[in-house]
Formats: sequence, C-alpha cells, structure tokens
Amino acid sequence: MDAEDDLSDPIALITNPALSVNNPDNPRLSAGMTFFGQFLDHDMTFDPTSSLARAQDPESIGNFRIPALDLDSVYGGGPGVSPHLYDKTIDQGQTTLLVEANPGSETKCVDGRPRFDVPRNAQSTALIGDPRNDENLIVDQLHLAFLRFHNRVVDDIRNDLGPLATTAETFAEAQRIVRWHYQWMILHEFLPLTCGEEVVSSILTDGRRFYDWRHAPYIPVEFSVAAYRFGHSQVRPSYRANFGTSATDTSQQFFGLIFNSALSGTDPDDLRGGSRAPRRFIDWQTFFDFADGRVRRNKRIDTRLSSVLFHLLGQPLTQPDSLATRNLIRNLTMEVPSGQRVAAAMNEAPLALADLADLADVGLDRQTPLWFYVLREADVHTAGEYLGPIGGRIVAEVITGLIDGDPSSYVSLEPDWTPTYGSNATFVMTDLLTAAGVVGALT
Repeated sequence: MDAEDDLSDPIALITNPALSVNNPDNPRLSAGMTFFGQFLDHDMTFDPTSSLARAQDPESIGNFRIPALDLDSVYGGGPGVSPHLYDKTIDQGQTTLLVEANPGSETKCVDGRPRFDVPRNAQSTALIGDPRNDENLIVDQLHLAFLRFHNRVVDDIRNDLGPLATTAETFAEAQRIVRWHYQWMILHEFLPLTCGEEVVSSILTDGRRFYDWRHAPYIPVEFSVAAYRFGHSQVRPSYRANFGTSATDTSQQFFGLIFNSALSGTDPDDLRGGSRAPRRFIDWQTFFDFADGRVRRNKRIDTRLSSVLFHLLGQPLTQPDSLATRNLIRNLTMEVPSGQRVAAAMNEAPLALADLADLADVGLDRQTPLWFYVLREADVHTAGEYLGPIGGRIVAEVITGLIDGDPSSYVSLEPDWTPTYGSNATFVMTDLLTAAGVVGALT
C-alpha cells in the first residue's frame, strides 16, 4: 500500500474543499504577510530533490541553500558567481542588482509612472536567485522590492564611503545594510505578528528552549514539513493586484485568483508568475497597511483552506494537485511525529479530544498529523489570529536560531544596532516598500 492509499480516508476528510466554507479574514495580519512568509521560506531552504512519493531520512535531506536568513535568494553567489543578476551598465556589474521596466505599465497605473519587473530572458523566465520567487505575481514583486531596496542603499552610501571605496566595498556594505534591515523586520514585525508577542519576547529575552545545533544551524523537519506550512491556510482565493488607472473605478483594477489551472496564455487573468505584461504589477496598498484604508487581510490560521489550493498548477499527473493532500502525504513519508508527541516533548498540554472530534472516525484525534495539528491549535488558542503555543514556538525558535547562528547577522555582530531606514528606530514592511520606491502614489 503506497503513502496516498495509506492516508486515503483521512485525506478525504481533512482535504475536502466543501469544508472550507465560511473562511473568515484575520484582523491581525495584512494580506501581504502571507507572501513575505513565502519569501522567507525560499530564502531559508531549497531542496530540488524532495519527493512526495519517497520516504526520506530528515537528516539526510540536502538543503541546496545555506539555512540562513541572508538573502542569498536575492544576491545569488554575488557579482562574481551570479553575474546575470547584476546590472553591467553600473560599476561593471559589481554593485547594483538588475531590474527592468515593465513596458506599458504607465498606461495601466493610477499615477502614470512606469512600474518595474524582475529581469527576464526572452522566454519570460525570471533571472533571479531563486526561481520559486516567480511562482506568483505577489512574491515576484516582493522580490523586486528587495532588488530596488538594495539599489537604493547602494546609491545612498556612495557618498558615505567616499571616492576611494572600491566597488567590492560598496557592494559589501550595501548588502550588510539590506540584510540587517531584513533581519530586524523578521524579528520585530513578522514573528511577533505571526507567533505572538509573548513567545517571541520570551525567546529574545531568555533564549530558545528546544532548537539548538552541534555544528551549524539546520532546518528541523517539524518546522519545514509541518509548522511553517501554516501560511497555506492564510491564502485568499483572489486578490486585487493593483488599482489600474483608477483607485475608485473597480472596472479598471486588476483582480484575479492567485492561480487558475483553467487559464493559459502570456497574460492570464490570474496572478501566476512567469509573465510580463503592462498590468502585471502590484499596488502594495492592498497588501500592507499604509493607513489609507485600502489594505486587505489574509485568512485566519485554521484548517480551512481556500478552494484554489485544491488544484495547484504544474503538478505531475501521477501526483496529487491538492496542497492539503500533498502536505499530509509529506508528513507521512517524512515520518514527522504527531502533534500530540510534539506537545509531550515540549511539555505543553495537548489539544483536548473534543477539539479534534472531527478526526475521531479516521483515528487521527489522538495521533494528529503535525501540519493539521498546528493549524487546529491556532484556531483553538488564538481564534486563528496567530500560531498557538506549539506551532508558534517551533517557528519562532527556528527562525531566531537561524539569525543567532549566522556569524554575519546584526544579532551576532552588533546586537544593539537599530535601523537607519524607517522611523523611530524601527523598520517594517511599509518602510521597505517606501524606501524601495515601489509604492505608487494613489489618490
């Protein structure tokens, strides 16, 4: 019996799209935080050999990216190793990341200014450090924001370093500044919003209780295969990508499903990546809160998934295209411990059987797949606004540990450092987008 047959009944129960009705918004988290979480995931790990159909020893899984939050998904190997990522018209390609104008976008946006895109080859394949950041338009444009933020920093520090600074010194200093602002934002915005202020504060003050390493930081299977997949439950079925030529006339705005497997073409009506067209850009006021009343919220962290996630794009015919099914099979093949076992190991009270009563008929109310358990725990403990005690601690300890274990992070080199961009000695996503110059002037 293969893995899919082994879980056929639980999958039928847990992954039924009909059970995802009445999927409420999350008042705590804006829609864009889901995609920032996806961006972080791609920066931490890259395993092209992963297979749903093959059981693997978690400790033998090859991570083809250093498990650190250092933006190598943006910088690649640097100008020498990844020259295709850098603009050769500036400093011979030694300091500035390549971006390209989105032709015709000025006729599609409210303020008439051109929008930009990541660089692409003649077949519209994105030339970026991690191809997964072109999976959808939103994370693609978030990647673009980091490219442009780096370039802004390069321009700003030229005078600070003086005329004798080499291009290598200019690049290294700009990269350091961008990385440190990124790490600050993770520790002081993303984690508190996602895991809860209490657990993050306790880790930053008193240290981690569970996540540690002997030689170098690694990605635990409980994190990568289960707990950090919480973001799947936050995805909305559709988004307003931009306001088109009018911030008030909805007929001019670009709405679309995050993806629609029935569509095709070079400019489909969904928000998949891999395309360039005048309307394919993001007005960020929908995704992050600029205090102008335009922000939308993501969905709550719970066991209800948006219907679009039951039919993923580009999956082999021999493999399931339901994201929930894929997550549950991955929990089985990777032999991830149940939520109850993890709760016992962390000295946390497990969920009551009543909280998992819908799994009793398939025998998973006492041995619940950790991915599902983390989602249900959030629903029970925080009404789905942020992760519960087990999921929140797993996510917060691993991410803070990766930053602690990075010898070049600000936590390691200068723990009292505070951001120089942003305001009031802090830095959040709206500050990054503003500094990067990717926020349109809406009226």
